[in-house]
Amino acid sequence: MSELTTLLSSSGYIFEIFISLLVLHLIYQRVRRRVKVYLLDFTCYRSPDSNRIPMSTLLETIYLANQIDQESIDFQARVLERSWLSNQTSIPPSLTEIPLKKSLTSVQTETMTTLFTSVDDLLKRNKLSPRSIDILITNCSLHAPTPSLSAMVINKFHMRSNIKSFSLSGMGCSAGILSVSLANDLLKVHRGSLALILSTEALNTHWYIGKDRSMLLTNCLFRMGAAAVLMSSNENHKVNAKYELLHVVRTNKAKDDRAYRCIYQDIDSELKQGVSITKDVINVAGDVLKMNLTSLGPLVLPYKELLQYVTQHVLWKIYKPRRPSPNFKKAFEHFCIHTGGRAVIQAMEMNLNLNKEDIEPSKMTLHRFGNTSSSSVWYALSYLEAKRRVKKGDRVLQIAFGSGFKCNSAVWRCIQEVEPDTGNKWFDFIDSYPLDVPDSISIRPC
Repeated sequence: MSELTTLLSSSGYIFEIFISLLVLHLIYQRVRRRVKVYLLDFTCYRSPDSNRIPMSTLLETIYLANQIDQESIDFQARVLERSWLSNQTSIPPSLTEIPLKKSLTSVQTETMTTLFTSVDDLLKRNKLSPRSIDILITNCSLHAPTPSLSAMVINKFHMRSNIKSFSLSGMGCSAGILSVSLANDLLKVHRGSLALILSTEALNTHWYIGKDRSMLLTNCLFRMGAAAVLMSSNENHKVNAKYELLHVVRTNKAKDDRAYRCIYQDIDSELKQGVSITKDVINVAGDVLKMNLTSLGPLVLPYKELLQYVTQHVLWKIYKPRRPSPNFKKAFEHFCIHTGGRAVIQAMEMNLNLNKEDIEPSKMTLHRFGNTSSSSVWYALSYLEAKRRVKKGDRVLQIAFGSGFKCNSAVWRCIQEVEPDTGNKWFDFIDSYPLDVPDSISIRPC
């Protein structure tokens, strides 16, 4: 009898161990399962027509407001003539006033206008309460107030007290994709959460009023803009999501002095503050681009293309023919290149062996909206959606450069047919695009 009792007791113990191991196994499988992150929706800021700044008006305003020499005006005119920018781009009203108003109040008004408008638009389109946001990330390179921009948004929209908020500054034009990377990491840790990303740049603070040519370039290229992006790791949101995030690759070359200083906030010989863009920027961007694509290639290229590239690379090492490059058009259907300027887009066209249609979204974005910094890749994606070119299963590459020097890339896969609506900022004039953008125009400087 005692032996039977002992046997039953042992069996019960073994059964408990079995159940415990089974539960642990199920928990392990749950934890190790890859969390998918989705892009639910996004919106871009479009300035009212009253903020539009034709190039001739811009030059006249700079001359009258800054009282700089004619040589500097002529230099900016030459840059604008070859910039691919149109007369439809916008700057804040504070920069068109005479005398010029550079102040904390002006820059706060500018950032509140772009960010609040974008957030309100995105939440209304998706019928979401601000209190449903679990994670908030803002990025603005040259304006870092106290309280932060994220706190400003939380205060305006009365978001929850336990929201996880982050405010990134000084990260340059690649900060939009960097914010996607941060949101991706946070959403995988905090499963089922909803993240809101806000990308903008404040023009008022870094509008240059001196004569240094390397600093005058920013006045010619940067324009008013912002984007609001909604991401989620909740599987229930997949049915409403547009894209799934596949990869994010970040490359940073700040350890190199030349790369570190090629885009640099500084003061000129007359103690006027500005952002200097040196002649090294294109070469540095090319080097960092190669580093980024070297990391990205094995993640996205088909095995056949990888094998072919490796074979060609070995032959190049031996015989020194033309250096090979992988065909990234076999990995992506669409390219959203940061609109850093005409030179940036043309360099990407050459390095990735792209055609005119591949660079069209970025070229048209630069032409219509200018360089909107970290939000520019979203304007390019919005263009593709307005053109109804993004189909289910298509893969989209977003790639951007930023001070530091950085190159960041994000890969998205479209998971449902994307139909543009009136909320798309290209919607009401998309039929007139693409335009034939001349390589050079004539501007009458004042």
